Amino acid sequence: MTSYTPLPLSPATLGELRTADDAGRAPRPFTAREDGSPVDSVGSPLRCCLRAVEPGERIALVSYAPLRRWAADAGADPGAYEETGPVFIHADPCAEMRTGRGYPFARPGALRAVRRYDARGHIVGGRCFEVPEDATAGFERVLDEAFAGPEVVLVHVRAVEYGCFHYEVRRP
Repeated sequence: MTSYTPLPLSPATLGELRTADDAGRAPRPFTAREDGSPVDSVGSPLRCCLRAVEPGERIALVSYAPLRRWAADAGADPGAYEETGPVFIHADPCAEMRTGRGYPFARPGALRAVRRYDARGHIVGGRCFEVPEDATAGFERVLDEAFAGPEVVLVHVRAVEYGCFHYEVRRP
């Protein structure tokens, strides 16, 4: 098995999203609360530092197109596969970036979609995956399977329940 590195959003991308999101809207930062209010977001995944939102943090829910910047750098045209969806980020630059190994948002029993993309930015397959008790071994197995196809250059991991983007993994 290979070890893979989940990639958070880059500092440059975060800087852009903190000005205008990928739908062209200005972010509306708020403070994370856990009292059941409409802005209850504690425990939601942060895509900037790949950890859960904690009470009292200043965050923003922004629209993000996961393939957009990769495609621009790669000279690819994902066409209709360039979807946009909501993600949480810190409203200001993160004090700490994720370090260490392992796979974020890997609660045993959670359902994940693992989508494979080729060099054009087109989906070339995917699968649903239930996170096992040994999340690291489970993710490494499913990512080995995803990268077994030589055409696969990157993989997106998403939550099945909401369809939201969690992180990207590139071919090692």
